[in-house]
Amino acid sequence: MNQAHSSFTAHRSTSVPTDARRLAQRPRTQSGAYKAVAQLLALVDVKLNGDRPWDLQIHDVRVPERVLARGSLGLGESYMDGWWDCAALDEFICRVLHGRLDEKVGTAALAVQGLRAKLFNLQNLRRTWQVGEAHYDLGNDFFAAMLDGNLAYTCGYWAQADNLEDAQNAKLDLICRKLGLQPGMRLLDIGCGWGSLMNFAARHYGVSCVGLTISQEQAAFGATRSGDLPVEFRLVDYREFNRDGHERFDRIASVGMFEHVGSKNHQAYFEMARRSLVDDGLFLLHTIGTNLRNTPTDPWIDRYIFPNGELPSLGQIADRSERIFLIEDVHNFGADYDRTLMAWHARFEAAWPAFAAQYGERFRRMWRYYLLSCAGTFRARTNQLWQVVMSPLGVPGGYRRPA
Repeated sequence: MNQAHSSFTAHRSTSVPTDARRLAQRPRTQSGAYKAVAQLLALVDVKLNGDRPWDLQIHDVRVPERVLARGSLGLGESYMDGWWDCAALDEFICRVLHGRLDEKVGTAALAVQGLRAKLFNLQNLRRTWQVGEAHYDLGNDFFAAMLDGNLAYTCGYWAQADNLEDAQNAKLDLICRKLGLQPGMRLLDIGCGWGSLMNFAARHYGVSCVGLTISQEQAAFGATRSGDLPVEFRLVDYREFNRDGHERFDRIASVGMFEHVGSKNHQAYFEMARRSLVDDGLFLLHTIGTNLRNTPTDPWIDRYIFPNGELPSLGQIADRSERIFLIEDVHNFGADYDRTLMAWHARFEAAWPAFAAQYGERFRRMWRYYLLSCAGTFRARTNQLWQVVMSPLGVPGGYRRPA
């Protein structure tokens, strides 16, 4: 059992109710909380115990009170506990967010989350390793079963793709073309994961690569997968990397890592990228983002999936980079994350029998809720996915995004 998996053992201590218990706990009368939740959901055409895929099936009378009191945290935790089900959980979440019902319940939990982010640097050097241990170190075999052959754990590019493998290859190639990679260049990958971009760039574009990660599991497994390719993994926090600025790269990419940086550290992040990039280089930032700046992290996601994460707004990216980089191009294909997450979910469910004994049913429900609820957020367009290309001094004649 790796270090991360031990943090999930507590989730397994609460068993999921059996069918008999569920039936016994179904509400016999409609309490005030039940009626209030039913009225709210009716605004987005969702019913309690209805017969459509996006309707909620309530197994425990305590669900409405828990949701009204704790918002998304209560909703997610009660699902993990088996108190309710939904055949189309992704569509249910999409409807809730599209109708902005999340703003009407559990506001205290969101307020606390926002206050924590304002008062504390939740992504400081002491905390920065927590997400690696709690999420990315879950197990390489687990992620390999869910992801594509590249082990790309970020949004695929589905413009001309009809399956996960092609979408991820298209995304990696798009990044390489946007950066204008040429044989002999050096590429720095900030938050390199298992090395999907580095391996692709080294194999198809003839570049050498250095990748930064805070996950021991990723670094070890990634190095094995890279074989003889000119790819190097370094287990280091970005703030500790290249402090003297002596190491320079022709191109820099950061794919799916900026979400863990936090607004209090954006300046340090961009400064590190600048001191590591040659004057005529390019930097590509690929990140999930939120529509409004200073939006509190969803409390359930923060507690169970990505501790200390914080989604940036496009304005925050511009504010923190404006004295360091010139923004050359912004590309939003956030709707593609819906398809990516649904593909991951299908692969996760298909592979689950091999992991059931190791992780347990409560973990399964937690992971299912994570993948499907996140798909719902992108379908509702409350979350975005941006690729931002930057240069230190401006590209002479202007930057042209490749077709």
